Amino acid sequence: MRPRLNEYIPITPTPQQRAFLLLECREAFYGGAAGPGKSWGLLAAALQYVDVPNYRAIILRRQLEDLRLPGNLIDIAHEWLGGTDAVWHEAKHYWKFPSGAELHFGHMEHERDRFKYKGTRWHFVGIDELTQFTEIMYTYMLTRLRKVKGDPIPVRLRGGSNPGDEGHEWVRERFVDPRPEGRTNQIYIPATMLDNPHLDVEDYLKGFEGVDPITRQQLVDGDWSAREGGGKFKREWLRFVDEAPAGIEAVCRGWDLAATEKKPGKTPDWTVGLSLAKVDRNYYVLDVVRLQGTPLTVDKVLLQTTQMDGEMHGEMLEVAIEQEGGASGVKAAGDYVTLLAGYDVHAERPKVSKKLRANPVSAQAEAGFLYVVRGPWNKKFVEELEAFPNGSNDDQVDALSLAFGRLTGGPGLIEFARRAYEAQQKRKLAAQGGLRNG
Repeated sequence: MRPRLNEYIPITPTPQQRAFLLLECREAFYGGAAGPGKSWGLLAAALQYVDVPNYRAIILRRQLEDLRLPGNLIDIAHEWLGGTDAVWHEAKHYWKFPSGAELHFGHMEHERDRFKYKGTRWHFVGIDELTQFTEIMYTYMLTRLRKVKGDPIPVRLRGGSNPGDEGHEWVRERFVDPRPEGRTNQIYIPATMLDNPHLDVEDYLKGFEGVDPITRQQLVDGDWSAREGGGKFKREWLRFVDEAPAGIEAVCRGWDLAATEKKPGKTPDWTVGLSLAKVDRNYYVLDVVRLQGTPLTVDKVLLQTTQMDGEMHGEMLEVAIEQEGGASGVKAAGDYVTLLAGYDVHAERPKVSKKLRANPVSAQAEAGFLYVVRGPWNKKFVEELEAFPNGSNDDQVDALSLAFGRLTGGPGLIEFARRAYEAQQKRKLAAQGGLRNG
């Protein structure tokens, strides 16, 4: 089977590009490694229907300057279309074809920039370097795919990219990870430099000599599992079990609260409630509740979860809530204590960094004393732990640190971390004094 081509596509597609161009589903993603001809494939896909009247396509990057760089899409488009009857409109960055079709180039540097495209209608949206975009940007452009009834041209959103960058996780989850059976509208066409017969692979690989292993895995192998971890937690340190053993001594549900509803254009933190149990010298993560909602929704979930925990664990249950600074933080903490009247509730205000607070439970994990009960929340939990403190979210880590601090007894984790911080500052001052006296 051959893909739809025309006189404006002056290349013979590679096998992977051909597979990409054959797709008529709404969403598809091409790439993985560097060098498989992603830009050519994306431009060819955009040009497939420019011989049809009223066809409209757009290709986006975070910054318009990225499209203009030598070897990038505007440059390639001029090579392909410069000798044809298509006309380039420099001021508005689009090509006009004799059929009346148009191919535009645009940018979306900030999430609010997506509203520039409000009211627009496209048969085709192409996003180059998709992992540089946020999921909000992507899903908004899905809403711009429209056509009139009876129009035979398929509406398509196409992306191309390598692993890495800020959008790595959502792109991987949407396209690369195994999808539920029957979900066929989001297709991933993996490709590496070996799939590009036009590329001098041996010479291209010389540019990766001395590159760090993570970047090499991402760009040469197209490995979506290769991520730079923060070093505080490693997957292999965790021990997974089907359930916690008998003999639980105490349970604490630690809450890191973010009473902000998820809205278009905003990427708020998550409200997280993590349940941690102590059995002998071991610690078991029993459950994680994670949501983005209004303050009222957060209150309802907090109360319902505490009630269920209370029915399950009785007097062994303790609830720890992280208190924000200032008078508003004190009031909010008091409100939560009132909401959970009848339960053993503690509001604690952290006085040191998140990294320092995570140190004690990180040490337990490295020593093999941290267990995780299997559940649907495991994947997000482990990914956040491994990325901490370099990841985009740390709410689950904060909740874990808080719960662990309460279960360790004594002054608790917050006080423990505060003392460690003060000792560190005293050592610094002593060292500075010694230098001055010397």
